[in-house]
Amino acid sequence: MREKGMEISIGANIARLRQKMGITQASLAEKLYVSNKTVSKWERGMGYPEITQLPSLARLLGTTVDNLIMGDRHGIVIAGNILTDTVKQIDFYPEKGMLANVRSLSMAVGGSVPNTGIDLAKIDRSIKVSALGRIGNDERGKYVVGEMQKNGIDVSNVITSSTSPTSSSDVMQITSTGERTFFHHRGANAEFCPEDVKLSALNCKMMHIAYILLLDRFDEADEEYGTAMARFLKSVQEEGIETSIDVVSDSSGLFAEKVIPALHYTDYAFMNEIEGSGVSGIPVRDADGNLQADNIRKTMEIILSKGVRRKVIMHCPEAGFCLDADGTFAVVPSIKLEKGFIKGTVGAGDAFCAGCLYGIYNGLDSRAMLEFASGAACCNLMAEDSVSGMRDKNFIFDFIAKHERLTI
Repeated sequence: MREKGMEISIGANIARLRQKMGITQASLAEKLYVSNKTVSKWERGMGYPEITQLPSLARLLGTTVDNLIMGDRHGIVIAGNILTDTVKQIDFYPEKGMLANVRSLSMAVGGSVPNTGIDLAKIDRSIKVSALGRIGNDERGKYVVGEMQKNGIDVSNVITSSTSPTSSSDVMQITSTGERTFFHHRGANAEFCPEDVKLSALNCKMMHIAYILLLDRFDEADEEYGTAMARFLKSVQEEGIETSIDVVSDSSGLFAEKVIPALHYTDYAFMNEIEGSGVSGIPVRDADGNLQADNIRKTMEIILSKGVRRKVIMHCPEAGFCLDADGTFAVVPSIKLEKGFIKGTVGAGDAFCAGCLYGIYNGLDSRAMLEFASGAACCNLMAEDSVSGMRDKNFIFDFIAKHERLTI
């Protein structure tokens, strides 16, 4: 027996999407081979499309059957960089012209979309995670999409480029310290653009997009909004979707030019301490490399003042920081880890971000969110690649309860 509430919900979804697409009831009825009165009844909650009509109806309304039925926004879309990492363990960085041995070689997923998406899916399988981005028509692309699918991520909106290979990075990691350097080929990520995203088909609660400064089409200048990313984020917010951004550590000196315009249309802004300093222009470490906590807060206040609606979140090896729009400031020191615990640091920032997204999605306060995120980052450190170390939420809550934290 059909539930009346479901009929009303689907009817409201049909009406909303039809109007967004600029389709009249008569036109929709004609395309579905039903009467005007039938469509009118659906939209008033007085009837319900037959199950065989749902695929055609969803296609005409630019959405999916799932979104048509579910109605209320749910889940998180992770958009942006999709690539593979070739992780090379080395003893040291050689001087120019000298040789260093590669001790081990492995392929792993990389980029914000697979890293943050897989981490989030592993943390909480009940959260619907969807991927948005571009890959190449090659084995690397098949590999990274396959890894996301294995973890239950919806990859139906990942586009395959016919002109560029899947983006890739060579990750040179010093075995003893976990320190790493990236050599990146932009590939298909450089083609990913706002036009690839069909906003009317999304039914998510949040969209996290990264990385600014590595998405060429989104980083393009826009006369009205500053960047294409800023214009895009505004359109996402207008759909009722909360926006979240992350940026990449980059030596181009373009942080202020490319990041600040996007902040005007951002609900949650993620950065590490170096990236934050690139936006604010304020040094966050002294000449000896020591963290200057007061300057961290000043930097976050500047970032918040640029238009961030809800939270500015910063992370560094020593701690996590959160500044809310109401001025609430939280600091959570990192977890003390025993010697030998760290197996790798690739993707640690994405793991921290995934932990924060879990906390935001589930309504944790800022301190609890940062505590959870630090535990998620520690899980990442247990593996050489970017996602293998991640564990579920119960493991993470138990882990943070059993470990002490640093003093800063």
